[in-house]
Amino acid sequence: MKLKSVLAAMYLLAVLATSIAHAAPPPEIRIPGHRVFPESLTSRADGSILIGSIGARVIFQAKPGASTADVWITPQLAENQGIFGVFADEASGTLWACASTAGASGAAPPPQSVLHAFDLKSGSPRGQYPMPTSGAFCNDIAVAPDGTIYASDSNNMEIVRLEKGGKALEVWAGGGAFGPKGGVLDGISVIDHRIVVNTLATSKLFSVPIDTGGAAGAVTEVALDRRIARPDGMRSFGKKDVLIIESGGVGRLSRISLSGNTGKVSTIKEGYPDGPVAVTVIGTNAYVLEGQLAILFGREGPAPAEHPYHATAVAVGKP
Repeated sequence: MKLKSVLAAMYLLAVLATSIAHAAPPPEIRIPGHRVFPESLTSRADGSILIGSIGARVIFQAKPGASTADVWITPQLAENQGIFGVFADEASGTLWACASTAGASGAAPPPQSVLHAFDLKSGSPRGQYPMPTSGAFCNDIAVAPDGTIYASDSNNMEIVRLEKGGKALEVWAGGGAFGPKGGVLDGISVIDHRIVVNTLATSKLFSVPIDTGGAAGAVTEVALDRRIARPDGMRSFGKKDVLIIESGGVGRLSRISLSGNTGKVSTIKEGYPDGPVAVTVIGTNAYVLEGQLAILFGREGPAPAEHPYHATAVAVGKP
């Protein structure tokens, strides 16, 4: 009886510790290293956070409740490629990651951009899927309830898809519907049987219905009640909303409540001095990642000072 009582007490303590950990996530997650340039992050149901890095060319992991991320996956990448978008697909047990070349220039074209698949538990590689259009730039990823993978091709202003069990990516939507090249198709989410995608350079938001059979419906620009400034990373938030990073100006985390092809924009927090690039949600908190990409892509003149890399928590409530 005594042993059973001890085991019961230990179990209750473990449950209490887990509850406390979920109730009080760390206010900041630090990412060690210099010239890391993290670009995207995603989270798992257990509270762990995965972070892709352009500069370090690795994927970091912060375990549930941890305040520091550690190198988890060192993928086999083509020369000069870094990790951009990352997305944890719990249903298939897959971590999807975009490998692309930052700021490519010169006579020789960069290696073809690739969508990588890793085992979400072990980190071992599962497959590689080259982007279907020449000169592509795989930027961000979303997964539909039926298991179809969607990714944004920033350079070609296209959405590509990989059907569940498919062997190759295919162009799903584009053809100039999101604007001409240079608009930088970027953040992408699945909301209510449609794909929502933004453009970094032209500061627009578009909606594409997923029609019967999975074909792309008509692309429509979402009419917003206020302008968004250089939107970047984006995640679905409940059934009708998205959380979106505005990287222009002071930097903001905003929420867009969608109704048909209109959207109401509300600011959750502003004032991210190191350049916000991505957001992920754990419970009632969001983590906003600052990438310091102005150092990497900065214009003429002295580069900004490099600061410790981090993602910070902000309360967002329930969807």
